[in-house]
Amino acid sequence: MASESSAALEKTSGAPPARLVAFFLFIIPPLLWAGNFIVGRAIRNDIPPATLTFFRWLVALVVIFPFAAPFIRRDFRRYLQVPLRIIALSLSGITAFSLLVYYGLHHTSGTNALLLNSCVPILIMLFGALFYQQRLGGLQVAGIAVSFCGVLVIIFRGSLQGLMQLAFSSGDVMLLGAMASFALYTLWLRKLPAEINRMGLLWVQVLITLLVVSPLWLHEHISGLAVQWNATTLSAVLFLGVCPSFISYWFYGRCVETIGAARAGLCIHLIPVFGVVLSLVFLGEPFRLFHLAGIAAIIAGVTLASRKG
Repeated sequence: MASESSAALEKTSGAPPARLVAFFLFIIPPLLWAGNFIVGRAIRNDIPPATLTFFRWLVALVVIFPFAAPFIRRDFRRYLQVPLRIIALSLSGITAFSLLVYYGLHHTSGTNALLLNSCVPILIMLFGALFYQQRLGGLQVAGIAVSFCGVLVIIFRGSLQGLMQLAFSSGDVMLLGAMASFALYTLWLRKLPAEINRMGLLWVQVLITLLVVSPLWLHEHISGLAVQWNATTLSAVLFLGVCPSFISYWFYGRCVETIGAARAGLCIHLIPVFGVVLSLVFLGEPFRLFHLAGIAAIIAGVTLASRKG
């Protein structure tokens, strides 16, 4: 989603920014995206998952609107030409992804969540081959296999006994489902007409997400799942609604303009790096050997599958 939203940003003229500016454009987006997992894990006992999803995207809806309004008016008729596709994009890339992440963080560590995020490129290749007849070469197949082994190492926490007994965390499965949803979202987004502005589209997707999540939020409220509103939780919701939901996309778009899409896309692999550090510092979560083995296998698989054979 991040790479597609860059189309919403206008090209800037003049000399390229300094190397230092380009460096910050490169590292800020993955840092803030990693923060989404850490904050979600930190306040999991204070705000129920559907409630957190609802209020996060409500804040984002308000923040994004001034930037998206001109494009929404311009593209409104185009939305009506592909309504089912836009709804599918909203349900997969925002609704399902957000809910599964926040529900999953109730049952697994923030470190596991961040490391599993690294398998998204592999899932995109796999689903493209399964559903869209995209050809896979030998290196791609090998890369998918290696990355899948890395995912298994993380899910089963490096335990062969756990693998044999299929003893895994429900939170890890939910997070893997979230990554699968985002992979499908990426494939479906490519099928959307290029003339539809991505910033305006993002606002429409957020609006659809709020309509879908609102009954779940009401259910949590009626069921007595209380929200602990205080300075910490309010700050967390504002952070999630402004930083990972908007600022990251803005910076990422400028990064694409500055150094190109291919090089800018490499910053996605910094998400687990920043996330693990943040987990150690703010959540006190341990970083174990199986984490290192799993992320090494996933990165090796992504690298292998990305090479031309």
